[in-house]
Amino acid sequence: MNDFIFYSPTKFIFCRGAATLTGQQLSSLGFKNTLIVYGGSSAISSGLIQKVKTSLDNFHISCVELSGIRPNPEVTSVRQGIKLARENKCDSILAVGGGSVIDAAKAISFGINYSGDVWDFFEGRAIIKECLPVSVVLTLPAAGSEGSASCVISNDEIKAKRGIGSDAMRPRLAFLDPETTFSLPAYQTAAGVTDMIAHVCERYFSGAPDAPITDSLATSLIKELIKAAPEAIKNPTSYDARASIMWAGTLAHNDLMGCGRSLNVNSRAGGWESHALEHELSAVDPKITHGAGLAVMMPKWMEYVWREDPTRFIKFGRDVFGISPETQSKNDIEKAVLLTIEKLKSFFVSIGMPNSLSDFGLDRSQVDSLLTGLEKSKGRIFGAFKKLSPEDARAIYLSAF
Repeated sequence: MNDFIFYSPTKFIFCRGAATLTGQQLSSLGFKNTLIVYGGSSAISSGLIQKVKTSLDNFHISCVELSGIRPNPEVTSVRQGIKLARENKCDSILAVGGGSVIDAAKAISFGINYSGDVWDFFEGRAIIKECLPVSVVLTLPAAGSEGSASCVISNDEIKAKRGIGSDAMRPRLAFLDPETTFSLPAYQTAAGVTDMIAHVCERYFSGAPDAPITDSLATSLIKELIKAAPEAIKNPTSYDARASIMWAGTLAHNDLMGCGRSLNVNSRAGGWESHALEHELSAVDPKITHGAGLAVMMPKWMEYVWREDPTRFIKFGRDVFGISPETQSKNDIEKAVLLTIEKLKSFFVSIGMPNSLSDFGLDRSQVDSLLTGLEKSKGRIFGAFKKLSPEDARAIYLSAF
């Protein structure tokens, strides 16, 4: 097990009716004026925003609202939020939504005290030094942003999607109520679960030696997600299934699953290759759901790189799917690994995820533009489990059609 630093300052309030506790909890931290950030009309029609506003009002916390945050949040909305928070002298931000809303809130939080344009942070021209405190009422378990130190924002003008990380942006409070997810469409539930599994796998396949406790936690988490997802899709109001998925999303991305697996004690475990490959898809077409893109790209990345460390994939296959090679011959090992990857891919498809890039309406002629964006965001050579060149990335993209 490698050395690691684990930091998780978020206070999680996990219960039915969690949104009604926002006023009490924000007041306990001394906040008086918050910016509420949310997405579409469902947050209003469900009554959730009103519950939050009533709770804040009961504790004499004033608020202003920024709505309309889209999936794959765009930097224009972040700029609007920064302006609104400054004008109203907000002392905190409350995100009501999923990863996109939370990421927008995080970007607002570190952009508000910066004199330049917030996109500078995503291009490496500025460094995060301080953030306005962020809290979260989670409605869509997927990205794990309610407990993570990361944020991803798109810029449609230059067709870019960039991620950035800092412990300063980790939320102070996270309100988790599985009942708020009962109305989620099956597709969003499936895409969220896929994203969670990818978050675990990015760390599990980090190129580091075994970390037995962390590895066991990681594979157990994936097994529970594989069990809970079909149940939640079949019975959307199953509290236990929804609760398992909601909590798994947090644990998958608060860095617990990377403890002891980082190659550098000061950085997150893993090279995040699958995420990098997917981000270019939704940068080109923001309508592509992140988890759906990962359902295609992660198995293809696995198929391309597994020979770098077959024993890691054998361990994964055994612990998640009960697959072991019959002998230690190269042929049997290859069979076991490829069966493991196929099992994972088949699970994604079984819950309604796409099987190829063609399912998104993409074609091979777009690969060059994907590679251009990938090099700008990750550099010419990237990856931890296996270093990937542009030629490697091209091969992976082409194999996904």
